[in-house]
Amino acid sequence: MKKTAIITSASLLSLAWGGLALADNDYITLASTTSTENSGLFDAIIPTFTDKTDIDVRVVAVGTGQAFETARRGDADSLLVHDTAGEEQFVAEGYATERLDVMYNDFVIVGPSDDPADIQSSETVSEAMQQIAESESAFASRGDDSGTNRAELRLWEDAGVNPQGEWYRELGSGMGPTLNTAAGMNAYTLTDRATWVSFENPQDLTLLFEGDEALFNQYGSLLISEERHPHLKHDLAAQWHEWLVSEEGQAAIADYEVDGQQLFFPNAE
Repeated sequence: MKKTAIITSASLLSLAWGGLALADNDYITLASTTSTENSGLFDAIIPTFTDKTDIDVRVVAVGTGQAFETARRGDADSLLVHDTAGEEQFVAEGYATERLDVMYNDFVIVGPSDDPADIQSSETVSEAMQQIAESESAFASRGDDSGTNRAELRLWEDAGVNPQGEWYRELGSGMGPTLNTAAGMNAYTLTDRATWVSFENPQDLTLLFEGDEALFNQYGSLLISEERHPHLKHDLAAQWHEWLVSEEGQAAIADYEVDGQQLFFPNAE
């Protein structure tokens, strides 16, 4: 009996590994942002895509800069990020063959409820950034070359500010950890709205500035170049890329809400 049991177990293990090997052909690796992952969007829309195509999507959630590097190395089949200038450069360099607008939302500035820099009185985001710098109010920067960090640095530049000093803290962390740090130190920070709405530990943080056109936040999907990385699952990745901008994909994005708030807006609208 023992011999039979051992043989049966070995056979089952072999079949299991064989099944996993077959299943490996039915997934893609997506390099994307922490904002899309932390907001819960992928948990909401990927099952719809998988039900339609039998293709699973395994997400590597990192800052946009790191997502670009992952794709440059050929370690991701697909790319969904939010830095349009960087995405267009990625295509121009030959790492991707196509970029599509998928969805958008916006950035907001959150900070302590007593608003020591009085940014609620600001008429523009540049004025808000200037007031934070002039008052040397604590500001938590992601400092991780993410899409949000890149947007933040552009906003400082547009405001004519070179952020430095003890008041400016570069953390090198994702959006969720940055919000946690900002909450712990009563600091201002720039965040995408989706992560803010989904954030469960605001403590004394509150939304203080929003609505400037400069805070627009566009997300794009990129097809990785088959010439650069022929080993990738290009056919499967193309199905994901095309589904995101299809009527079904755009509807899935539009339908995702947290606490009754729509977090991402499809570009088909």
